[in-house]
Amino acid sequence: MSTCQTHNLRHPTSTAPRPYGVRVSLPAGDPFRKLLGEDWSRTHWYETAEERDAALAEMSRKHEYSRPGDRPALSFEKVLNFAGR
Repeated sequence: MSTCQTHNLRHPTSTAPRPYGVRVSLPAGDPFRKLLGEDWSRTHWYETAEERDAALAEMSRKHEYSRPGDRPALSFEKVLNFAGR
């Protein structure tokens, strides 16, 4: 996917390989699967394992504005891709 407005990016794009990833998906039985599809997932790529682990911790933490009893409804999985990225 190309980026149309690079000035809106949080971080400048880099051409360095990004083999460390976090796949975000919906757990089985989640009602959002009806909207997004049974096989929906999004993979975020990082240059180092440390960057990936920090992002994973941030993504999976309980948000400070969550209601009592709310739990994240996403599944997170670490992935590696040394060949294609």
